[in-house]
Amino acid sequence: MYFKKLIGKKCYLSPIDVNDAEKFTEWLNDIELLTNLQLYGSAISLESEKDFLINLSKDHNYSIIDSEKDVLIGNCGFLDIDHLNQTAEVGIFIGNKNFRNKGYGMEALSLLVDYGFKALNLYNIMLRVYEYNKGGIRCYEKIGFKQFGKRREAAHRNLAKHDIVYMDILPDDFYKKS
Repeated sequence: MYFKKLIGKKCYLSPIDVNDAEKFTEWLNDIELLTNLQLYGSAISLESEKDFLINLSKDHNYSIIDSEKDVLIGNCGFLDIDHLNQTAEVGIFIGNKNFRNKGYGMEALSLLVDYGFKALNLYNIMLRVYEYNKGGIRCYEKIGFKQFGKRREAAHRNLAKHDIVYMDILPDDFYKKS
């Protein structure tokens, strides 16, 4: 069952439902999707995914739900929230292939960033993205994220080394874009 926590036009964010473990397990074993995630090279079992979702659901992590069809399409959330320094890292993926490259990720991440600034009192939100994920980088830049560094050749994919790009966003970057 899904609950509308953060609502956009195309999608809304709902607290994670552990009953979706099977769908997440299916997606997280899709090598095409994993190419853009840190889980690349992992084999995710249903049991381990259930345990992982139980832990994720205890914090600020959300399922991304299509508003029109009320169908699960991915998830996003905050990692390593540091309330003292007002920082966090964000992660996102669209697991349902039918919803990729259609603006759902941008809207979901925008909802999450807005929530982070306004409700969680964050000031700096960062993310990591692989250099070859050009679509992801463009999406993040449209939201207002700016590159602040690279970790050179820190990812090994398909027999090649790739940089990890570090990006962050401050409230002025986000709200001046909106």
